[in-house]
Amino acid sequence: MAKINPLRTFADKCLTYPHGLAMFLLTFVFRYKVKLVRTAGVKILDTDLKQVTFFQKNRTKVQNHIGGVHAAAMALLAESASGFVVGLNLPGDKLPLIKSMNLKYVKRSVGDITAVAHVTDKQILQMQSEDKGDLMVAVKVTDESGDEPVICEMNWAWISK
Repeated sequence: MAKINPLRTFADKCLTYPHGLAMFLLTFVFRYKVKLVRTAGVKILDTDLKQVTFFQKNRTKVQNHIGGVHAAAMALLAESASGFVVGLNLPGDKLPLIKSMNLKYVKRSVGDITAVAHVTDKQILQMQSEDKGDLMVAVKVTDESGDEPVICEMNWAWISK
């Protein structure tokens, strides 16, 4: 039997609260665990535990030399969003690890950015049933204008703790 995932237990509990409070609590805990996310000011806007929406405000700490969100901040946002949904759906005795990130920067970002990552039921079943493995998590990163400044794919692996 799979070990209970403490992150999933916490997220399930949070989702019983009003939406704003739930997202505040999830963001707070995620920022506490991932220090760079706290420094960058990343927020969780929404989740149904299979899909998550992360948000990065275009602020001075994450800007590049032309005033847009830095490429590294976009990568952090995409990696965080995909890692969050993978981490939520793994059994508690498995450790998620980023294996590779494929990022293609296709245009300059305008304003704030949002990343949406999701896993399918088939991928969740794979994570629950295999002791170790890997999967590709698609992430859509969009800016204020609705364009996709970076095209992302994250390859996540997991192993037993």
